[in-house]
Amino acid sequence: MIFGKHVNRFYVKYAFSFLLGIAALIAVDYLQLIIPDIIGAIVDGLETGTLTELILRDHVWNIALLAGSIVVGRFFWRIFIFGTSRKIDFDLRNGLFSHAEKLSERYYQENKTGGLMALFTNDLEAVRQSFAMGMIMFFDVIFLGGMAFYKMFRMDWGMTLLATIPLIMISLLAAFIGRITRAKFLARQQAFENMSDFTQENFYGIGVIKAFVNELREMRTFRKVNQDNYDKNVAFIKAYTMMHVAIEVFITLIRIIIIAFGGYLVYRTFGLPEGDPGKFTVGNLSTYTSYFGTMVWPMMAIGRLINMRSQAKASLDRIGVFLDQPVEITDAPDATVPEGGIQGRIAFNHLTFRYPGSRATVLDDIHFTIEKGQTVGIIGRTGSGKTTMVDLLLRLYNLDPGQIFVDEVDIMKLPIRTLRDAVGYVPQDNFIFSDTVRNNIAFAEDDVSLERIVDMAEKSDVAGNIDEFPQRYDTVVGERGVTLSGGQKQRVSIARALIKDPQILIMDDSFSAVDTKTEEIVLKNIKALRQGKTTMIIAHRISTIKEADQIAVIDEGRLVALGSHRDLMTTSPLYKDMVLRQKLEEAVEGGEDDGEENQKG
Repeated sequence: MIFGKHVNRFYVKYAFSFLLGIAALIAVDYLQLIIPDIIGAIVDGLETGTLTELILRDHVWNIALLAGSIVVGRFFWRIFIFGTSRKIDFDLRNGLFSHAEKLSERYYQENKTGGLMALFTNDLEAVRQSFAMGMIMFFDVIFLGGMAFYKMFRMDWGMTLLATIPLIMISLLAAFIGRITRAKFLARQQAFENMSDFTQENFYGIGVIKAFVNELREMRTFRKVNQDNYDKNVAFIKAYTMMHVAIEVFITLIRIIIIAFGGYLVYRTFGLPEGDPGKFTVGNLSTYTSYFGTMVWPMMAIGRLINMRSQAKASLDRIGVFLDQPVEITDAPDATVPEGGIQGRIAFNHLTFRYPGSRATVLDDIHFTIEKGQTVGIIGRTGSGKTTMVDLLLRLYNLDPGQIFVDEVDIMKLPIRTLRDAVGYVPQDNFIFSDTVRNNIAFAEDDVSLERIVDMAEKSDVAGNIDEFPQRYDTVVGERGVTLSGGQKQRVSIARALIKDPQILIMDDSFSAVDTKTEEIVLKNIKALRQGKTTMIIAHRISTIKEADQIAVIDEGRLVALGSHRDLMTTSPLYKDMVLRQKLEEAVEGGEDDGEENQKG
């Protein structure tokens, strides 16, 4: 068994189930120790010729009753102990997942997925085993081992003490090797993490690997990672096996001592009359040997218990480190919901921001206001800080008070759930879940009619594509939407945000993978749907934001211009340069297309 602040509560929560399981286990241990007495009586009866058919029948019947009771008892302790360990595993996994959802973006940028998956699989299993087999072995060592030792001591204390010497050596050896196995177990877990990370990354990037014909290089790298995983597992198994072999050797040594010393006692007391307290019969030796046979499991369990506890402690430490990670993004103590809910007015008040742990200023003195119902375009070079503004508006990072206001309320004093419920977000990476098209579009709502899903798909101009899928809206799109094109992913993401009908809609580079005609259709539909509601559109193409009420030009984290398209063409050299460059690119592309048509003609 293991103890720690993250698991102690389970002993209290499931105390009744554990007590019932332990009671059944102790009852089984007690019944097991009655059988050797009956076997010894049968052997003595055969030796003295006093065993009658009736007595033998009674003995056999008693053994059968005991065996049946032991089976029933084992059924109950398995239900109460193993079953409860599964409940603890369930609760702990839910707790891990719940905590994982609360952690900030920073944590996932600094920690790999493979390590997190190891927590949810191998580490949780090690902890569960401590509650299951660990508890069983602990109480078997105490009660079954203790009662067997007591009965052996009463039969002959000298032989029992002599047999105890190797038992003490087993315990010391198991404790020593247990430390080694714990270190080996931690190394094995780390190797598993590394292999999981590498494998997962390669599966996600399989298209890039194939495109650059790097399969052999990745295979060689994987072999090294896999070899390290193999070596760490073998090292762990060697230490684990060493302990078991050592225990088997000592158990065999004790058997030899019992047979030799016990045989000597039988021989020495052979001539004594029946009933003499000093007489040691063949039946006594048989009973004593059976007691020891019963005690073998607790003796072996000592080593396994130490080893299992070492693994579970190591895993619990890793789980504890994860659960002790601070939740950085939380509601302020005085957080309040605006009367009437969020309406959609956004004010950036000299917003300045650095990522945690970084000295580089990502956003520097951003200051402008988006009125309720406005459509605002945000444009700038790659890496200028546009997406960071969105992340801060969604409270994915903490910022200093008084820098962003929503409806005159400091964003740091808005409840996070209230804020995010009011926002529809189309992210830059267009994450699609491995689920049906229907469920991806309806992700924001629990109960959405198919008619509404189809309507939003039509508004985002993806309905025609979906109708061509094998099961239409019930088509499973594969992991991360692998079966969808880039443009289809973007439009499904747009439909997912529109179905929420939020007060604030944020679209982060959401038209980069669609043609200008499709872009025009979707923007027209959004404009009709979003009357009186705030929309923020981050884009690289001028055509995407040209019709916005106002356009914010961001460069190197600073707001360098703000106004309508017409105004910026005369007041912002940077914006005008971007417009002219894009027009030139379109003209060049158009010329190439004309040349191709002429050649075909």
